[in-house]
Amino acid sequence: MIHDSKQRYGSVSKTFHWSMTALIAWQLLKFGDRIAEGEHWIGQTLVPWHVSIGTLLLGLIVLRLVWVIGQRRHRPRQHPATARLVKAGHGLLFAGMLLMPLSGVLIMLGGGYGLSAFGWEIVPEGEEIAWAAGLGSLHSPLAWMLSVLILGHVGIALFHHFGRRDDTLERML
Repeated sequence: MIHDSKQRYGSVSKTFHWSMTALIAWQLLKFGDRIAEGEHWIGQTLVPWHVSIGTLLLGLIVLRLVWVIGQRRHRPRQHPATARLVKAGHGLLFAGMLLMPLSGVLIMLGGGYGLSAFGWEIVPEGEEIAWAAGLGSLHSPLAWMLSVLILGHVGIALFHHFGRRDDTLERML
């Protein structure tokens, strides 16, 4: 099943969800730079891909948002008592997933570093742009907020699965 239905998410939604989950988890390893100034395996092996993976995630979140909008009438229904909270929570997650790479791009352009992803130069190095650097400074606080939202999302999914014993988690598996 490619498309979403009232009972389950389709394969496209699941692929977006789980591939982005893995890539975002990789991105959050950047917090490891705060340990021993990045002088460890994570800091030396995975973190150098941070900008490239972030650029990939920007493209994926745009595609995912287009897909979600197209599937909005077919997606599984939420319990009426919590539907607004679920919608707000997912809205905040999507906003965070969009704002993280955008603020990362602003850091790169604002600092005059240019932007390269997977060895391809997207924007060449140039002059510093103060307003972009200023907005880009929100990148780290946004990362912490997105991390909290992700932990909440995982916690609620696990509560539904183990506490309520409903099919909420299974719809995305």
